[in-house]
Amino acid sequence: MIIKELFVEIRKALIATAILALLTCGVYPLIVWGAAQLLFPEKAGGSLITKNGAPVASELIGPAFTGREYFHPRPSAVDYNAAGSGGSNLGPISKKLIDQVRSRVAAYRLENGLSPDAVVPADAVTASGSGLDPHISVENALLQARRVAEARGVSERFVRDMVTAHAEGRDLWILGEPRVNVVKLNLALDELR
Repeated sequence: MIIKELFVEIRKALIATAILALLTCGVYPLIVWGAAQLLFPEKAGGSLITKNGAPVASELIGPAFTGREYFHPRPSAVDYNAAGSGGSNLGPISKKLIDQVRSRVAAYRLENGLSPDAVVPADAVTASGSGLDPHISVENALLQARRVAEARGVSERFVRDMVTAHAEGRDLWILGEPRVNVVKLNLALDELR
């Protein structure tokens, strides 16, 4: 009698597990995927930026723009490799992090023609948590404007106007700081060639 009851309970548990697996691993993901495709088709597809009908970048992933004619994104702890995002996990009192930031500050000032005592925005010398953030502060972008203008042979005023035109406000008008997506900005500058 006890063995028969045990098999009944095992059977109920297996049926419940199968139903929950079907719901949570099949039905629910399909509903979410379908809703995303219906309500946010561009975002659900990876927020791709296309040129001549072919994808060239994603708005969400900052590639390594290194040329003088490009606005540079934040440093990356993963070398802008989207296959494995992540931060450096170095703490604020880490000697290695302090040395990295000092080195990046000096390089940023030199690259952008700033004085040795110029204040450098934190996002110009520290990596984001993902290592792939395509956004920089408006201040960071404006400090890079002269270098970009000189490399492209256009006026600094024009480049600054492009930065202002591509500035994004705070999320929900209160969260975060105004920022610039370097992917969109650099592609817009390339369009003008």
